[in-house]
Amino acid sequence: MVDETQASKPKTELLKGVWASRAEMLAQGRTELSGFQVDELMGQIFSNGPCYHYVFDLFDLSFLYVSPQVERHHDLSLENITFQDILDQIHPDDMAFVARAEATAFRLVREQIGLEKITRYKMSYCFRFRVRGGSYRLFNHQAIVLSTDDEGRIGKSLNVHTDISHLSAENNYRLSLIGMDGEPSYLNIDVDEQSDSPQPSTPVFSPREVSVIRLISRGFTSAEIGRELALSEFTVKNHRKRILKKAGCQNMGQLFGSCIVEGLI
Repeated sequence: MVDETQASKPKTELLKGVWASRAEMLAQGRTELSGFQVDELMGQIFSNGPCYHYVFDLFDLSFLYVSPQVERHHDLSLENITFQDILDQIHPDDMAFVARAEATAFRLVREQIGLEKITRYKMSYCFRFRVRGGSYRLFNHQAIVLSTDDEGRIGKSLNVHTDISHLSAENNYRLSLIGMDGEPSYLNIDVDEQSDSPQPSTPVFSPREVSVIRLISRGFTSAEIGRELALSEFTVKNHRKRILKKAGCQNMGQLFGSCIVEGLI
């Protein structure tokens, strides 16, 4: 837990300025959500800690949904919460990084990935959030674009914020764009505007190992994972050993911290 209190409000205009300067990539009106299921999309989210999520529209920053758990984390009321309220909880010293991370993500989508693939990527980075009582904790931010307009521009987004202060107290101030549905990932990206264009990263873990990690994070035993994935308990235990070796971690706590902070899955 980061034991700090808020000295000033974050300069949220930095982040809003990034979105305003990329208006050509954002929908110019409300977009529709066809066949959209939050539960299915949440399956793409790796979380190992208390979290909440919300769906908002980048067109006017209005909420479509905010999970009740937001009140457990912040001194905010679910009845009258606004997107600005969420932004105001970001640590003032981390606001510039958040803006650079968003700007870098837009640049990578526009120049390398292609806007037409935006719904197949999950964005991940970390920053400090003010929590109930006024102190700050390290959170992981994950975002998936839910809808686009007829020209493929970004509309609505699912955002998930997870308290990871029990896993890590250090932020690497890097961005990851994690490919879904077979798309390549771009991991641990430097958000310095002078940095070279990142290249796709070689996957650290196989799809099977990612499945094992996700189930371990949900508290499954090796026997339970074996039943879930139709594997022997011995095979699952070998997977666990290989996963820790690949990640260079001594235990699962270190592994989860690495996976979240470095955006490995």
